Amino acid sequence: MRPACFAPTGRRYQAIQRPYGQRIETVEKTVSCRFRRGLAGCRRLRFLGKQLRIGWRGGRMDWARILAFVTGTVDQELLARIEYLAAENRILKAQLKGRMKLSDAERARLGEIGHRLGRKVLGEVATVARPDTILAWYRKLVVRKFNRSKARRRRGRPRIKRAVEQLIIRMARENRDWGYDRIVGALANLGYKVCDQTVGNVLRRHGLPPAPERKRTTTWSAFIRIHLALLVGTDFFTAEVLTLRGLVTYYVLFFIHLESRRVDIAGITVHPDERWMQQIARNVTMEGCGALRDCRYLLHDRDTKYTQSFRAIIASGRVEPLVLPACSPNLNAYAERWVRSVKEECLSKAILFGERSLRRALSEYVEHFHAERNHQGKGNVLLFPRSANTRRDGPIQCRERLGGLLRYYYQEAA
Repeated sequence: MRPACFAPTGRRYQAIQRPYGQRIETVEKTVSCRFRRGLAGCRRLRFLGKQLRIGWRGGRMDWARILAFVTGTVDQELLARIEYLAAENRILKAQLKGRMKLSDAERARLGEIGHRLGRKVLGEVATVARPDTILAWYRKLVVRKFNRSKARRRRGRPRIKRAVEQLIIRMARENRDWGYDRIVGALANLGYKVCDQTVGNVLRRHGLPPAPERKRTTTWSAFIRIHLALLVGTDFFTAEVLTLRGLVTYYVLFFIHLESRRVDIAGITVHPDERWMQQIARNVTMEGCGALRDCRYLLHDRDTKYTQSFRAIIASGRVEPLVLPACSPNLNAYAERWVRSVKEECLSKAILFGERSLRRALSEYVEHFHAERNHQGKGNVLLFPRSANTRRDGPIQCRERLGGLLRYYYQEAA
């Protein structure tokens, strides 16, 4: 479609089709048709009738008035668009659940535009956040732009490498009686040259006291690790047994050696009174065959069943009873874990008829636990294997206990 040009005919103007780029000479002004989407292509400004008279004054074209008219028309269209987008934004935000999460880049963008609009305009159009919040985003953007604090150099000597600092902390924690000079010597053996003052500064930054204070205290994990071979844990658990008198609750007392995980069932009773506990203490401290042989410490909770007489008999056998703090089952975690194992793998899957049935189930499970069950805490191996034969050419056999409740697979020797 060729652009339409206009020429005066009396007091009105008519559109005349001219080829693109042709110049038309009029009486008062030369009009050039260089633009396809110029004034002639604007739907709102048609040079016909009364609308053309807007830019015609005294036989000459008033371009200032035409430009003002076009600008006002465009402004009205932009205002309508902005009003529509603002209304649509409010509707969409009202349908969102919860608080809208914006990234740092999005906050910076909104803060930059909000700064150009000003607080008053933001109060009318902003829906994501309050105007003060958006302007605060802009202030933070300016602060980040001109902040040079990361580029400043610290005064004094440069800090040591992070690997050396972590090594100093490790040595101080693992060797609580090592002083500054001892740590400096150990670092020199590894090729790191630091002074004792640097070691002291590193330990102070991480809240570690000097050696005279560190060696007087120790953590529970370090105590367990050092005395693992000398520690035994004990605890009670209950089992419901069906008897002629109905359902009866039995109390089972056991001892577990923490290093080897060896378990000894010390006694089973319905009434664990003081006399029964005293006899148990005599049995486990019996020299040569007691459950506490070659042990130094006994861990137990604050159960009232562990009476003063029980602890006295234990102490007479050169075993020191250690009472754990209240509400701290994790301090006797090995015993607590064995209770969970025996209940989940054995007792909760069987109906026990009488005390004899309970004793047989516990005896079978202890045998299975020692020689036929792999332990992840001990490298996923058997605790006390019956044989070290690992041949793979023999037939595979299965040993069942408690009617197939506990199974162990092995290869028969040729």
